[in-house]
Amino acid sequence: MSETATKNNYAATFILDTRNYQEPIETLIDSIKAALESEGAEVNNVENLGQKEFVRVTDKGFPAGIYVTFHFSGPGAAAEALKEKFRLDKTVNRILVQSK
Repeated sequence: MSETATKNNYAATFILDTRNYQEPIETLIDSIKAALESEGAEVNNVENLGQKEFVRVTDKGFPAGIYVTFHFSGPGAAAEALKEKFRLDKTVNRILVQSK
């Protein structure tokens, strides 16, 4: 069986909850990028979209989040592995992965 796996292009938008995070946001972004690369993905671009207010607030103590979009290419299983890896991480509120 050959080792050539097809790589798909994705855009993953993370909504970050930094209420109890004491370090700079860049360190959190770098750790997410490292996690992507550990899953076999190649990160092409990182866009820090800044803090945005939520349209519907579900938690009054958390009315806005920091949005960061990662454009990457990787194997088909990378998107699901990424969601599973950050499922219990308190600094990641939500992940939206789109295929490009």
